Amino acid sequence: MLTLEQITDAKKRFDGIIETTPLQYSQRLSKQYDANIYLKREDLNDVRSYKIRGAYNMMSQLSDEQKASWVVCASAWNHAQWFAKSCKLLWLQWVVFMPVTTPGQKVYKTKQFGWGHVEVRLIWDTFDQALQESQKYQQLTWATFVHPFDDIQTICGQATVGLEIHSQLEQLWKQADYILCPIGWGWFISGIISATNALEKNDCFVIWIEPEWAPSMQTSIDHWLNTSVDIQDTFVDWASVWRVWEQPFEICNNYWLEVLTSPENRVCSTIEDFLKEEWIIIEPAWALAADGLKDMWERIKWKTVVVTISGSNFDFERLPEVKERSLRFEQLKKYFLVTFPQRPWALKDFLSCLWADDDIERFEYLKKSAKNTAPVFIWLKTTNKDNWTEIESKIQSLWFSYADVTNDEMYFSLLV
Repeated sequence: MLTLEQITDAKKRFDGIIETTPLQYSQRLSKQYDANIYLKREDLNDVRSYKIRGAYNMMSQLSDEQKASWVVCASAWNHAQWFAKSCKLLWLQWVVFMPVTTPGQKVYKTKQFGWGHVEVRLIWDTFDQALQESQKYQQLTWATFVHPFDDIQTICGQATVGLEIHSQLEQLWKQADYILCPIGWGWFISGIISATNALEKNDCFVIWIEPEWAPSMQTSIDHWLNTSVDIQDTFVDWASVWRVWEQPFEICNNYWLEVLTSPENRVCSTIEDFLKEEWIIIEPAWALAADGLKDMWERIKWKTVVVTISGSNFDFERLPEVKERSLRFEQLKKYFLVTFPQRPWALKDFLSCLWADDDIERFEYLKKSAKNTAPVFIWLKTTNKDNWTEIESKIQSLWFSYADVTNDEMYFSLLV
């Protein structure tokens, strides 16, 4: 475990460079859950993420010889941005290997933050492949390789977030009962755990949230061993990981364990709530922390809860998918394959099945010659999820055969 002195030294190391981020009281969430809920706004620093803390703490401790030569790493999504910012601050020359699939906005911001100090190389499709290429590059050039996650100094830098949380609450004469964090690779939450333990906050419980389709930490806890899982979906970006890194897992495994899993589509409703109510844009992975409140509402009543928020580097091209996933979870939208009889008034008969405020958002039909029926693909949106029972009952009464494909990920991935 990291000591309080190590974490405090890390905080001093970037004093004047990385500002303390606000701990904001959330009136909406506090009222909703009858609790005192605060948001730790790591999305308000320069790179919109806590990750600059670990990067700067680690890189500032490189030897003069290492700083004088090239430094190489692998990254995915917005991880590269805080490396680039640290390179600029420390005047280091850096090569970052990133998957070709990294969104263009992330690549652009990485180059922008690096300001000529970072060379970005896009290669292969996944982070693991980019990691392998960066290690090959290190062996060929004798550059210094810096692991983006599995490094104790990186974790120490992230622990300063926990140090700030407890200090800010003490200034309000409060103590945290719960701190909610997403897991992902494990480096952020292991930092929060390290700070909580170092400060001997034994009455504060760090609750871990991970996506339902990538339960790497929950699986590892069940097996008492760091275990790899098959990832079924990567919508929540870096929180969908096949395996937690070793040093973070070792720290987490020595802590009181409780992991909550959130459905990816429910996370989208949480993203929309923050955007609509507070105008806060948060990435899917960070919406996990706030989404975990929905599974804790009974025990957090009258408690003091901190929800960590970071990563506002959201690609707005993803908003349609967020909306669709949210509507699916709220059961306000369904996708149907309906076999229509090819006769006049068939569509009019079908419309009689809908309620006054229901809406058809997609209708795909191609008349089949010399056939009695033809398939129709329909997106239906309703204002009340209880309407579906009667809608489907009316469709059946017309003798239209149909299939509900709302939760078929194949259809969803093809059409959204």
